[in-house]
Amino acid sequence: MNEKQTEQAMPRRQALKCMLSGAAGMALADRVAAQTPPAPRPATAKAVIQIWMWGGPPHTDTFDPKPDAGYDYCGPFRQVIDTNVPGIQIGQYLPRLAQQADKYSIIRSMTHGVNGHETAAYIVQTGHRPGGRLVYPSLGAIVSKFRGYDAGYTSLVPPYIVLTRAQGRFDEAGFLGSRYKPFVTGGDPNARRFAVEGVVSGNISDERQISRRGLLNSLDSLKQAMPEDPVAKTLDTCEEKAYEMILGDAGKLFDLSTEDNALRQRYGRNTFGQSCLMARRLVEAGVPFVTINYGGWDTHKQHFETMRRTLPQLDGGMATLLEDLESHGLLDSTIVWWSGEFGRSPKVAWSAPWNGGRHHFGQCFSAVLAGGGFKGGRVVGASDATGEHVAERPVYPPDVLGSICERLGIDPDASLPNARGLDLKIMPSGEEFGEGGGRLKELV
Repeated sequence: MNEKQTEQAMPRRQALKCMLSGAAGMALADRVAAQTPPAPRPATAKAVIQIWMWGGPPHTDTFDPKPDAGYDYCGPFRQVIDTNVPGIQIGQYLPRLAQQADKYSIIRSMTHGVNGHETAAYIVQTGHRPGGRLVYPSLGAIVSKFRGYDAGYTSLVPPYIVLTRAQGRFDEAGFLGSRYKPFVTGGDPNARRFAVEGVVSGNISDERQISRRGLLNSLDSLKQAMPEDPVAKTLDTCEEKAYEMILGDAGKLFDLSTEDNALRQRYGRNTFGQSCLMARRLVEAGVPFVTINYGGWDTHKQHFETMRRTLPQLDGGMATLLEDLESHGLLDSTIVWWSGEFGRSPKVAWSAPWNGGRHHFGQCFSAVLAGGGFKGGRVVGASDATGEHVAERPVYPPDVLGSICERLGIDPDASLPNARGLDLKIMPSGEEFGEGGGRLKELV
């Protein structure tokens, strides 16, 4: 399957079937689901919003600026902004996030040393290096297992949602199986009507859906003739849940037109900004893991022209998300995790055909954590003067993922159920990547 195909959302019928299989509990639980999960730790967080910067965001143009490195590293982005936390500065195109720095902490010493999209994405989202016979689950799938339907989650809205395109670079659920894969919404939350695959149609009104249901029931002579038949009852239950998803409160959850227009403007009337607003609505409704798949950061060519367009969108959407979560009383219980699979090369590629581009860079990059029990207004680790190497306190992907698990009350050192009965931890330590790592005790 090619990249374009993998990024497409699942078909409407398949998406609805996927939702109902979890919500209605009609599918038989496999061996993995049947195993008893470990006893939870005391949790400070209930949900995660992952802002996934697909392609690799430039750390030196965002949360780790190097204004003194010179033109070959900074290009035209020589300015920095003082934040509302003394001593912390960020890139010049993030003025609103600069005023929210007390709410988040920056990790400036992320590293894994891998420069390939697929491998790096797998590492950052699972905490494991690829290889061997096992494909490990992403953090979203782990949360789906330990905070989803296996743990008493009852909503018709799936516990693991991706806005709006499938990430398509690795199997999110790994060996846990398809039960723990995310539901991919498709559509565009900035459109007049957010056409969520299998839930909301962009072309069919609610009134027409009701009319169609009436026609369906009038033609269903088998159900009328055998109302007490177990199979008919099962199908009727599925139908009820399907229409509840489409026409009930679950379907209305995706209707952003009910939000204040001024708030929507602050988020930004673009796909990313409205995805951030949708993410807030989802965690407010109890969804434990939401990924915003924010593409457009693979800037090998004309990097600075692209950043002038995209960084203001990032700034508006993410800053408003932090404000909005706090105003709704959700920031203390919701982790916001900002990261890509790697950063971008600090030294600019000026020559043709790049014309001022930045390339893949896994040696040193940044991540951001906010809310859910993580302290704000701090910086963990440091890069060197040009942002090319970790200068102090290396942080590896499993260090971040394990720390998030701890905030959710999931013991990262506990056993991870698997069909083979292997002795596997929910999250490994960073020792397989290098020395000097460890979970983020500075932030808790």
